[in-house]
Parts: sequence; structure tokens; C-alpha cells
Amino acid sequence: MKQKPNLNFWKLWNLSFGFFGVQIAYALQGANISRIFATLGADPHSLGYFWILPPLMGLLVQPIVGTLSDKTWTRFGRRIPYLFVGAAFAVAVMCLLPNAGSFGLTIGGAMIFGLIALMLLDTP
Repeated sequence: MKQKPNLNFWKLWNLSFGFFGVQIAYALQGANISRIFATLGADPHSLGYFWILPPLMGLLVQPIVGTLSDKTWTRFGRRIPYLFVGAAFAVAVMCLLPNAGSFGLTIGGAMIFGLIALMLLDTP
């Protein structure tokens, strides 16, 4: 049986700092997504339907990414490339989603862009 490694302060700090970033992203999403969709023209009484898409995408995509990352070996490790790509997607979506109504799209186009962006926000 392998002995558990002792984690020093900086390893624990890095782990905690990563979780802090994830919590910030979820707090931003929870606080602002309903307002963004209401501004795009969504019916305020049916905003709950928009919130079902991210968990469904996570349910579908995360096992696929987990399987692929188990088979991936790079010089950066097994999961680091997936984390960097996911983080890049999340940053891009967090920058584009609040501006979805400013791209000159129709109301329906802006709504579809917003739904795809919301889907991508929780997918990686």
C-alpha cells in the first residue's frame, strides 16, 4: 500500500486557490446569467429552463473528457491540457456572453448565442 504524500503549505495553497477560482466563476454565473438572458429578451418566468442546460452538458461531456484524459499522456501530464483548454473556453465565454446583445444579432440569434455560451461555460 502506498503511503499518502505530505502536502506542504504551497501545494495546499495552490489547490485551494484553484477551488477559489472555480467558486468565483460559479458565483458570477449564478448572479448574472438570469439578468443577461432577461436583457436578451427571455421571459422572466421561463428562465429556469435555461438553467437545465449546463448540468445536462456536464452530464454528457464530463465522462467523455474523463475517458479521453485517462488515455492522454503529454509532457504536461494527463489532465493539464484539458484544464488549460477548458479555462480558455471559460474565459472567452465569460467575456462574450454579457455582450451577446451587442453583436448585431436578432433577438433569437442573441438568445441562441447565449444558450450555446451558457452550455460551453459549464461543459469543460
